[in-house]
Amino acid sequence: MCEKIKILHVLGGLDLGGAEAFVMNLYRTIDRSKIQFDFVVHSEKTFHYEQEIKELGGRILRVPRFTGINIIPYIRAWRRLFKNRPAYSIVHGHIGSSAAIYLWVAKRFGLTTVAHSHGAGNSRDLKGFMYSVFAYPTRFVADYFLGCSMAAGISRYGKRVARSPRFRLALNAIDLAPLRYDETIRTNTRKELDLEGKVVVGHIGRFDPLKNHSFLLAVFKEFLALEPNAHLVLVGDGEERSRIEGAIERLSLRKHVSLLGFRSDIPRLLMAMDLFLFPSISEGLGISLIEAQGTGLVSLASDTVPSEVKITDLVHFLSLKEPPKKWAKTLHSLIDEAPRNDRTEDLRSHGYDVITASKELEAWYLTIG
Repeated sequence: MCEKIKILHVLGGLDLGGAEAFVMNLYRTIDRSKIQFDFVVHSEKTFHYEQEIKELGGRILRVPRFTGINIIPYIRAWRRLFKNRPAYSIVHGHIGSSAAIYLWVAKRFGLTTVAHSHGAGNSRDLKGFMYSVFAYPTRFVADYFLGCSMAAGISRYGKRVARSPRFRLALNAIDLAPLRYDETIRTNTRKELDLEGKVVVGHIGRFDPLKNHSFLLAVFKEFLALEPNAHLVLVGDGEERSRIEGAIERLSLRKHVSLLGFRSDIPRLLMAMDLFLFPSISEGLGISLIEAQGTGLVSLASDTVPSEVKITDLVHFLSLKEPPKKWAKTLHSLIDEAPRNDRTEDLRSHGYDVITASKELEAWYLTIG
């Protein structure tokens, strides 16, 4: 029997997020007799997925958070890590800001390096600019490149890399079984959340400027004028949450909005919704839109979201140049557009079944490792 290939996944943390969900879906289904995952995080806090990772046989290692001015200590931390744990074959980097640094160190220790882009574009502020500056050299460092969409690949690595043999798409495949629409689950979830008889508009995503929560609230304010019985459900958390809570109060929306934080029952919540609103400024793909389609949920998204996300006729696009009132009217027109039913087979036919995707990535790991 061949020795296991050990792969080190590098992330900022291990809470409920897009990149984290991708890795965990993969870890649950990959053949762990052939491949073992360990994880590096950039924080001392305890994360949502830590216990499950340990139960699956993985280890969690920690390095200091990269600040932009601690380059030397950051490099030293990675050198110590690889020197003390020399068994890894592949380093798979999901955190982009410092990828050029830790993948460079990994290559110095003879490891195969993979850079993975989960997003397209950055915030238009100093933080976004600095991210781009530090992330740019990654295209000259990594051995291989992955992206959740072609747009994500081009945004992070440039067209030359994204169109080369060293780049491949890695769709954010998911477990499709929980997404099969069930009217009983919908009814029970709406009752639990006190949403019975309401027109429920939902959004799932971290509280981050690129998710455009301020615009989302402005749209919902206009939607409420058209549909007084409407209710907004926001799922997720993040650094922008307190600011958005303030905006909810200023717009007098408190009794019409539920903030649910991080949740592990996303399929149930999607089934409870009537409409899905996704006005992101930029996205690598928008996995929440994929999941929403699986449950048969109609969605309205910004046209900055990659077109690959449109697997079914349930997704509609609108420009962010249009005012909130236009968005609200468009959203309102979609209320009764399609009857709810199971659309998971559409997702399967487009490559989003995690079982199939994990086998493909497993074969690729074994090839490059």
